[in-house]
Amino acid sequence: MSTPDLHDVSCVVVAGTDVEALRQSVRSVLDQTMANVEAVVVDPGADGPARDAARELAADQPHRVRLVRAGSALSVAASRNLGLDAARGRYVVVLGEGELLERHACRNLFDAARTWGADLVAGRWTRLTGGSGRKERGPSWQAQLHARTRGVENLSDAPELVARDSLITGFCVRRDVLDGRRLRYAEDLDHSEVLFGVEAALGARGITLVPNLITTRRAAPAPARESPALAEANDRVAGLLVSLGRLDLCDRRERAFLTDHVLPCARTFPQLTAEERRRATAGLAPHLAGRVDARALDALEPVERVCVRLLAEGDTDGVLAAAYALGRPGTVVSELTEREGTVYWRADGLDDPRVREVLDVSELGHQYRQLGDVRLLNRLTKCAVDGGRAVLEGRVVLPGRLVPDRPPLTAWLDVRARGAGRRGFRVPVEEVHYDGGAVVWRATVGLTAGLRDLGIRDRTWEPRLELTAGGQELTTELVAEPETVGTSQGFTVTAANRLELRLAPRHRAAGTLRAALHYATHFRPARGLRLRMRALRKRWDRLSAQPYKLRVYRRVLRRLPVSKGSVVFESHMGRCYGDSPRAVHQEIVDRGLRLRCTWSYAASPDGFPNSARLVRRWSWRYLWALGRAEFWIDNQGFPHALPKPRHTTYLQTWHGSAYKRMGFDEARLKTQNAPQREWLQRAVDRFDHFLVRSEHDVNTLARAYNIPEERLLRCGYPRNDRLVAARARDEASGRFPRPAVAADLGIPDHKTVVLYAPTFRGLPKNNKAVRLPLDVRKFADRFGDTHVLLVRAHYMEAASLPVCPPGTVVDVSAHHDVSELLCLADVLVTDYSSIMFDFALLDRPLVHFAPDLDAYAAERGSYFALRDDAGGPVVETEEELLRVLATLKQADGAWAEARRAFAARFGAYDQGRAAADAVDALFGERFGNAEKSGNAKSRNAEKSGNTEKRDGA
Repeated sequence: MSTPDLHDVSCVVVAGTDVEALRQSVRSVLDQTMANVEAVVVDPGADGPARDAARELAADQPHRVRLVRAGSALSVAASRNLGLDAARGRYVVVLGEGELLERHACRNLFDAARTWGADLVAGRWTRLTGGSGRKERGPSWQAQLHARTRGVENLSDAPELVARDSLITGFCVRRDVLDGRRLRYAEDLDHSEVLFGVEAALGARGITLVPNLITTRRAAPAPARESPALAEANDRVAGLLVSLGRLDLCDRRERAFLTDHVLPCARTFPQLTAEERRRATAGLAPHLAGRVDARALDALEPVERVCVRLLAEGDTDGVLAAAYALGRPGTVVSELTEREGTVYWRADGLDDPRVREVLDVSELGHQYRQLGDVRLLNRLTKCAVDGGRAVLEGRVVLPGRLVPDRPPLTAWLDVRARGAGRRGFRVPVEEVHYDGGAVVWRATVGLTAGLRDLGIRDRTWEPRLELTAGGQELTTELVAEPETVGTSQGFTVTAANRLELRLAPRHRAAGTLRAALHYATHFRPARGLRLRMRALRKRWDRLSAQPYKLRVYRRVLRRLPVSKGSVVFESHMGRCYGDSPRAVHQEIVDRGLRLRCTWSYAASPDGFPNSARLVRRWSWRYLWALGRAEFWIDNQGFPHALPKPRHTTYLQTWHGSAYKRMGFDEARLKTQNAPQREWLQRAVDRFDHFLVRSEHDVNTLARAYNIPEERLLRCGYPRNDRLVAARARDEASGRFPRPAVAADLGIPDHKTVVLYAPTFRGLPKNNKAVRLPLDVRKFADRFGDTHVLLVRAHYMEAASLPVCPPGTVVDVSAHHDVSELLCLADVLVTDYSSIMFDFALLDRPLVHFAPDLDAYAAERGSYFALRDDAGGPVVETEEELLRVLATLKQADGAWAEARRAFAARFGAYDQGRAAADAVDALFGERFGNAEKSGNAKSRNAEKSGNTEKRDGA
């Protein structure tokens, strides 16, 4: 007989060993904004503080806290099952030890369940990171899974629910489903919550996902200790999915298990003891053996693939070395071996094709590095202190190809004090010799000579090994595991496994001085002084914060008198000195106009003109310059929150013609509320002049941003004057000699230059560089002898490029002015970036590589069909792109007419004098060039009139 519903939600809490954690968990249930919620507290089954606390909680609020008594000490899974049996709510939530419910969690879950009629509702959860400060964060994959409230009818629409450990907490299940399907925790399985969540998802008739945070304070993961048990739980889940025929979900589960559990466990190896490493390897190897196939490993990086393989083989020492490579990208940690141009992690097992595929690390590019620029792993193998002397021994991995002739070795130990400038000394290494694919060394360091033990500033000293072989020099840091150093007096190992020497005072005077300094900074008046200094620092931070600066700018700075002749330039929000603002600035300089030019920069002033005044974006000097400037010139938009002063004229050059929907044509802007749309309109209304390069811009950009006709300047983009001139030069005298930038980049004349410039696809996650759609290594392997690939990432992204043969792939993302690169390029490969409209002016081959074209056009919308109106072939796969590049000379003639029509349609007003026309329109009357200014305006009116006649016709 089923229990009648007495509550809307039951929260099962199992009493553990932490009494305070139990109280906080129950309190988070009682503090829910939804009143009809009960806490089902499961008695731990043994006398002690936890049982007493559970009884007190039940006695304090008997109508909301029910105590379920366990007959004897039970496992966590068995205790949870008792709680599920006793739950009376319509929906049930289970909390792990120490986990807390967010205040509105039950209301959010129950409302979604009632609205959608769902059996299971899941939200986000966070866990402790394990570091100091008790910080929390959720898994990165949760953001996409819980981006919005949605129903899930098929798990293929939200595979993370079973492929990841998504349902280990932070969800509720209808009690009728739990009882009807007898869903309970597996009592023979550690981490049974992994299997329970998957079974609940598979048994639910309807699932709803909500974006709300449900559960916090989940225990910090301990990968090395928990991974073997999690591997067993993963095996059970995989077996369940296979039995149900869900092989697609099983494959995703296997891959996710490697990235979420196996690799994090391997990364901790350098911080573990030898016994802990051995237990972790022994626990994981049986679960990984036989499963390390191409399907599970194809999404992993080379070192990650190797690491999983070594774990499956039970090679603890090999996993430790791979863990160092994971933590120190680009470091050589194994001896490597090369066969037929392919570099492998090791020589063993290469007769097996499957092993070769896993151990292939050619992508790391170690084969292209020389001894002087390579990073080698230098592991400390011995650290012993005897009296005032320390004996250090180590082993440096040194692949044979770096020193094939085995030249004589010399080495020094360089010991330097941290935070004390270059204070330090060098110790000759007593023994250094080759040992197979490594170098073994031994040195003795005196702990008194050269080391100051005063201990005020330079208490920490860092030893490094300087190695010389055949005239090439190399410096490596000493890395060590904590157990290698042990209790050696003064030596410690940092969290990054670097060896350090921390000095303690050995003389009475030094000890007395340190004690006095400690007292002076820790006694009560000093603590009060620190608090006051902290308060002053916070106040100063508030004065330097953006909200305060905005108030001062709006109320004071923009009302100051104008500084006649002052011009503020900005390009791509201060990220570079380039684009059309640079061309306008250069025109001003060439004419010798008496204007005071100021450029803003976002991060570094490198590359900006020395002749101009530079101000950092959002600094006080920046706001002062904008508030008093007579002219603003930029290509994207000065900060929207800054109103334009009444005395300022704003020239907006813009940064490209539009393929995707822009401005108020964007779907996301159409769904925003009125204040948000008004905010954007106010920012756009600041423009006094807006440059366009064709009637396409007038009908798209100008219309999408509601820019009136009288503010449009039909003169083209100043940045493209260089391209028009380059095409004229090509037609008159050919492509050579190449621009000076070719020599700066080391590009020989015989190589074809391919510029790859994809568009922006979203901000990088966790500040990591994005992976480009094109595998540049494939390009280098196929065309490296005859071509050079210049990679230009979008200015809002950073590209992650593998190491390629020298002279085949060059990252030019940091180059300030892309028009210089366009003039250099023989071929442009892009997707749907606006750079295609500029490059077409050169009348050189253009290839569109857009594997996600349909998805992008569907998501963002487009103003025209690229496949129908492109200026070159549109390809969707890498192989198709490489074939097009291989036959480009023969096939390009067929695209010549389409490319010229493309340029004429989208760049009709780019005639090579856009910078001059813009300067005339903006400054002509000020410098007595009224005739030029009038001519510029009349040309603009004439173009507008001609367009109207054509449209009328």
